[in-house]
Amino acid sequence: MLFRSIINIVKKSLSHLRKSVKITIIMVIAGVMLTGLALYIYKPTYSVTLNNEFIGYTQNKSQLQLRINEAMRKGDGENIAFMQIDNMPEYNLCLLKRDVETNDEEIYNKVVGDGTVYYRYYAILEDGEEKYNVSKFEEAEDVIQQLKDKESTNSDKITILEKYDTAKAEFTDVETCVASLYKKKVVKVTRASGIAAAGVNTSGEKINLGISLIRPVSGVVTSRFGGRWGRNHNGIDIGAPKNTPIQAVAAGVVTAVVDDEWGGGYGRHLLISHGNGVQTLYGHCSSLNAYVGQEVSQGQVIGYVGSTGRSSGNHLHLEIRVNGVAQNPQNYLY
Repeated sequence: MLFRSIINIVKKSLSHLRKSVKITIIMVIAGVMLTGLALYIYKPTYSVTLNNEFIGYTQNKSQLQLRINEAMRKGDGENIAFMQIDNMPEYNLCLLKRDVETNDEEIYNKVVGDGTVYYRYYAILEDGEEKYNVSKFEEAEDVIQQLKDKESTNSDKITILEKYDTAKAEFTDVETCVASLYKKKVVKVTRASGIAAAGVNTSGEKINLGISLIRPVSGVVTSRFGGRWGRNHNGIDIGAPKNTPIQAVAAGVVTAVVDDEWGGGYGRHLLISHGNGVQTLYGHCSSLNAYVGQEVSQGQVIGYVGSTGRSSGNHLHLEIRVNGVAQNPQNYLY
């Protein structure tokens, strides 16, 4: 009797267990189906808020936040050094219908738009005073190097300062910076002095210069070489409008620059040595565009026509000298 009772109890227990397993399996299958149906209709998404204000949905929280962090660290635009973002977005996981689009770009622009942008630029200083701004460090270095190459007298006083500001600076190109900052070496002279010739070739003999020359300006010869007003005229005068560019007649090295209104009668003038004792002088300039020691090429602009010194009108006074002796320029030009 006892044995039968035990067997009956076991049978009933197994029956209940089978029913429980069936119910569990049915529940699991139903759960999977419901989950699949939910995922078919909805997608896992993050709702995003900024300052407790809903601003959109994103499916890729990590990628969006990484992009925001990169904008803070490196900026997001030309000359932007970094951004300061005080309020970061908050993300909450939710299910969103699949036909509802996410808006990562709008979220990014909203978060970044609330930040403070800091711009990086480089100030070029002369003797500690800010003169110009450039966008890149390499440009600032180029300005200094060009001034050194030109032997600008202030090249050792030009420095670079890295700056950060919330306002975008106005930039100046390298060429303008160099042209404005450049200070040429100048030979100052008194009213009575100048770079006079050691003598004059009055024989009319043409000496071989060993170089070819070009005309320094286009114009008409208004005064020739030789005797004039009871004294020697050691060159020729070429009439031209004021500020007409003057070109070097040949390649050479600038050996003297006289930036003086009188300049011993020559006014503002300069002297170029071409080798083998050959020199050319350019007088009565309105302004000069060369410095002592500068190497110039043939045709390079070295000054501008004027009427400084002993002059009655705008013209270029041109002299050609060999070993200090003035030669007739019309043996070679015009």
